[in-house]
Amino acid sequence: MKLVVVSAGLSVPSSTRLLGDRLAAAVVGRAPAGAPAEVEVVELRDLAVEIAHNLTTGFPGPALRAALDAVAAADGLIVVTPVFSASYSGLFKSFFDVLDRDALAGKPVLVAATGGSARHSLVLEHAMRPLFAYLRAVVVPTGVYAASEDWGAEGLAERIERAAGELAALLGIGGPPAFASASASAPVPGPAPVPLPAARGSESVRVGGFDVVPFAEQLAAVRSE
Repeated sequence: MKLVVVSAGLSVPSSTRLLGDRLAAAVVGRAPAGAPAEVEVVELRDLAVEIAHNLTTGFPGPALRAALDAVAAADGLIVVTPVFSASYSGLFKSFFDVLDRDALAGKPVLVAATGGSARHSLVLEHAMRPLFAYLRAVVVPTGVYAASEDWGAEGLAERIERAAGELAALLGIGGPPAFASASASAPVPGPAPVPLPAARGSESVRVGGFDVVPFAEQLAAVRSE
């Protein structure tokens, strides 16, 4: 099983790359001992010039060609971008613009992003998920957003584990996704049904401590006025 991480981080070290590494480690940790997962990281920062040339000439350079082939051959993807102007970065989008239009069809993808504020967390839903839905990828239900204050704080590790479990399940190396197993093993109880009283002509009945007058009796009273 081959897992490819696409990171659009620009700095070194990069919180975007760090989030991708943690997600990959969580997925790989679910692989059986006899079938270890292979992980390849594609750093878009190193491909920026070749991506620009590909956009203008239509021909990828050797490093970009190798990255595109790796993504196309992957069994699953983890894609991580920093948030720029309330969306994914231009470098991130440009890479997927030069990717073959059918390369991600049916491929499991985990989307993730990093930013300086939790206010940008909806980038996963309004930008990244629609992009990969258009590319016909199978996007796992849980996306992971990490703001600056999330590192070392409660909640990020749980989101990483949940998303990794969902991707692993789609790759066939883990149990059922957390959202499926939780709904199957611990169904959310609904409200207790209110028993309906049997019809008793025009008599009022008590339901939940209230006297309920049958509709036919109320209608008859209105007509007689």
